[in-house]
Amino acid sequence: MAIALYDVSVASFLQVLGGVSGFLDKGASHCQEQGIDLKKIVEMRLYPDMLPFRFQIISVAHHSIGALDGVQSGVFMPPAGVADQDYAALQKIVADAHAALQTLTREAVEAMQGKDVVFKLGERSIPFTAEDFLMSFSLPNLYFHATTAYDMLRMHGVPLSKRDFLGQLRIKS
Repeated sequence: MAIALYDVSVASFLQVLGGVSGFLDKGASHCQEQGIDLKKIVEMRLYPDMLPFRFQIISVAHHSIGALDGVQSGVFMPPAGVADQDYAALQKIVADAHAALQTLTREAVEAMQGKDVVFKLGERSIPFTAEDFLMSFSLPNLYFHATTAYDMLRMHGVPLSKRDFLGQLRIKS
């Protein structure tokens, strides 16, 4: 059985973004209840050389709708303008990415198959096909950044479970 590019990309991105949106909501509620400054969460790092929570959330959006935009244009680069964002702005970034993904048609995504896409990082260029880029680069990055953000909230006592991370499962109806 062949798996459609739409199903491995858009459907997976929507599931992860739904989970991230939910755990961000729980994080905001918990922090407000516990008197934890959301600015502290936004700027927290798991380790000094690691990028902050805000970058993790921005990267979730960037490796979902941004990945598909990159495939469409043929070029994907790290997120630009990762400026100071407050917690509410991060929630909006995730909501906007989710909304943008919902506008994509199956046909439009399937038409991306076989397209060339280059990941540019400074002077370095790494060539991919659309399928390999999405499945071997963006999906792993999406999960990495979503997991890191989840773990950062757990470190602050946010009562999250694996179910919160998983989001809405695509179960057989």
